[in-house]
Amino acid sequence: MTPPVLESVIDIDELLALRHAAHAAPHAARRQVSSSAGGHRAPLKGRGMEFAETRLYQAGDEVRHMDWRVTARTGKPHVKLFREERERALMVWIDCRRPMFHATRGREKIVQAARAATFAAWSAVGQGDRIGALLFSEQNHAELRPARGDRAVIALIRALHRFGQMETTTLPTPDEGALALALARLDRLVLPGGEVLLCSDFRGLRDPDHAQLAQLARRHDVTLFLPHDPLERSLPPAGGRYPIAAPGTPGQRLLLVDDPTIRQAHAARFAARHDGLRDLCQRIGARFVSVSTDAEATTGLLANHHGRAA
Repeated sequence: MTPPVLESVIDIDELLALRHAAHAAPHAARRQVSSSAGGHRAPLKGRGMEFAETRLYQAGDEVRHMDWRVTARTGKPHVKLFREERERALMVWIDCRRPMFHATRGREKIVQAARAATFAAWSAVGQGDRIGALLFSEQNHAELRPARGDRAVIALIRALHRFGQMETTTLPTPDEGALALALARLDRLVLPGGEVLLCSDFRGLRDPDHAQLAQLARRHDVTLFLPHDPLERSLPPAGGRYPIAAPGTPGQRLLLVDDPTIRQAHAARFAARHDGLRDLCQRIGARFVSVSTDAEATTGLLANHHGRAA
């Protein structure tokens, strides 16, 4: 059996090249309809006001926003609604703990996370937004304050490359507490009304962390990006063999599982974790993007950009 091609290195040139794909991709409209046509004005200062639509007058609407042409044509009072253009910031939160340095197909989870984060960053820069980041492992973390322009994305790429240089043989035992600490740090870095992209396999996510995510989603536009390996979803069928990399050693070894009970339990554990994250996103109003290591990370982001968790 031919060994699978596995990408385990965060390639700086590859991440830089994502700029072209991100700028060419269609962007979802981020501007929100302002309530300035009604009785309450959005508290954030914007870059300007852009006409959105006309609707029937409602009690409390300001007379200065009357659409007199439509009112004259229909005989019913109408007002104009405007979009408030606001500068936003994207904060990417990237899990660099030991389990992220794994895959049996395609790209290691850390590489998928790096591609997703960089693609989102290039996309945000193309819309004039600022970029910030928080990267964390069992022993280290790095914070990049929100900044504008290509330099902000390049700083993110360099930080990703540094964390990606860690060898799995020298990484410590996975520390689930590092995830909770990184979530707490994130809360103080995100600017009001910003976007948050969380890239992780979310191992060790606890109930208190659910509350932290819910708080983030109430104040920000939150997306959970879950990279997962095909072997995590399901073990090979009876008599099947699956080539996997042995951590810290060269070459491949073959996995052979003939017990259907083991395979079923394995699949059930992954489904519980995967579906639990999806359901959590539905409850708190966050997006959920689940991408296999043998799929294209950026395609997963685009496919889920317009909708909430499904």
